[in-house]
Amino acid sequence: MVEAVETMDGWYSLHDLRTIDWNAWKLASEEERKEAIDSLHTLLTKWETVEEAKEGSQVLYKVLGQKADLMFMFLRPTVDELSDMETELSKSKFGEFLLPAHSYVSVVELSKYRESKDGVDPETLPETQARLKPILPKWEYICFYPMDRRRQGDENWYTLEKNVRAKMLYEHSKTGRKYAGKVKQIITGSIGLDDWEWGVTLFAHEPLQFKKIVYEMRFDEVSSKYGEFGEFFVGNHLPKEHLQNYLSL
Repeated sequence: MVEAVETMDGWYSLHDLRTIDWNAWKLASEEERKEAIDSLHTLLTKWETVEEAKEGSQVLYKVLGQKADLMFMFLRPTVDELSDMETELSKSKFGEFLLPAHSYVSVVELSKYRESKDGVDPETLPETQARLKPILPKWEYICFYPMDRRRQGDENWYTLEKNVRAKMLYEHSKTGRKYAGKVKQIITGSIGLDDWEWGVTLFAHEPLQFKKIVYEMRFDEVSSKYGEFGEFFVGNHLPKEHLQNYLSL
């Protein structure tokens, strides 16, 4: 029987994408728009306090293209906290001008493919905990997409032996390490939580790095034979100090 691999799970994740009702925004009074911007600024400041305490993290990006206008990525210890953040955004004055575009629920995940060294559980190591509960980088660009492992005929990931899967993932990770300092990657597991099996979130200082790393990784066997990919979302970082300029008419 094929052996499943135990996962190490950290903070829960919510990618919350919204479209701005620009017609309603234009028809609103200057006072209403100011109140809306202030309400979002207040929420971002509140969430930053949580991040400073290392009890969660979040980022806000402007989405490029017509799929959405804004992408919030939230990390919190519990799904209840994510639900609260989603709700308080919707109930805010700014939320009156937002329409739902897309969302994705998952949890930061690392797999235990390698054996423990010296009997030490890798999940207890500080460096592992830092990866399971990361402070999201505020780099200039973000790329998010969901993915599955293929389960068709002879190309069924879930019928491969553990050592075969481990070898392919190790080779895949070597490709990723070539982009150290250029791309920051966070993998979140979503089996049982959303429509796809994993979410991949990439951060970069230069958007062309997204094309380079995804293209090169497509040639790794784990992707070329067993990878299925969903919709891609790309955006530019939107610090709260730039909200006024972004939303001004």
